[in-house]
Amino acid sequence: MNMPEASFLAWQQQFSTEDDCLEYLKEMKWPNGFICPRCGNDHSYEIKSRHLYECTQCKKQTSVTAGTLFHGSRITLIQWFWAIYFLGSDKGSISALRLSKLIEVNWRTARLILKKLRRAMGHRDSLYQLSCTIELDDALVGGRQKGKRGRGAAGKKNVLIACESKEKKAGFIAMEVVDSICHFSVDKFVKKHLKRSQIVHSDALPALNIIDQTQHYEARVTPSYLVDEWLPWVHIAIGNLKTFLLGTFHGVSGKYLQEYLDEFCYRFNRRFIEKQIPNRLLNLAIIHVPVKST
Repeated sequence: MNMPEASFLAWQQQFSTEDDCLEYLKEMKWPNGFICPRCGNDHSYEIKSRHLYECTQCKKQTSVTAGTLFHGSRITLIQWFWAIYFLGSDKGSISALRLSKLIEVNWRTARLILKKLRRAMGHRDSLYQLSCTIELDDALVGGRQKGKRGRGAAGKKNVLIACESKEKKAGFIAMEVVDSICHFSVDKFVKKHLKRSQIVHSDALPALNIIDQTQHYEARVTPSYLVDEWLPWVHIAIGNLKTFLLGTFHGVSGKYLQEYLDEFCYRFNRRFIEKQIPNRLLNLAIIHVPVKST
């Protein structure tokens, strides 16, 4: 479903006050009018001083933010809506430090906002599975450290990457941090992110042989100078990911890596409708269940 494109001026005009944000949230959450989450009754009393609605039948009080990503938040909806715009409108993403300055909150609050939005991005893309011809590979992601390089290097995380090959362009992608590249992690990744019985291309890493149990698996031992002919799109995705991580965040620790992978995939999978991302992300925040602050 197409969403409106978002410009800075249009967003500013649409969401210039807290009431603007509340009204938009109300229209999106209850397009046909108030519905009680407990009994389904469609009549309520509005408690304006607390922004609450009390069901006329069961007397349950609920807010327009209940059941959304904004639930329990202590910051204003204006700050939330603008955080969504700043995150969604810049293809290079935004750091927590930069966001904290733009919406005037402390770093921890900005970090929590971004964590919740990235979690929602990951959940959204987890609803889809890749199909047709798929390229699959692994990568090591992390900061530079002294010692061993390549597989087993200290401070780096293993990431499995799958990318649909649409001949002259890449399709959807999926990325996931794994403890190690082994039969168990590969099988779990493939069953989660790929439809069954698809054509899967990869290199001849032994741990990937498990793919043959659920897919039409084609593996080739490929020298480095020919790898872009056999796995062109997945390698472009890996290169873009590393540029993304280094450009805005100057590297990412393993603890938070999956969050950034989720954001990267969400953006990549919507790169042809880039200007719609802020509105899509706002809609996602409204329909997504609350994310705990821990």
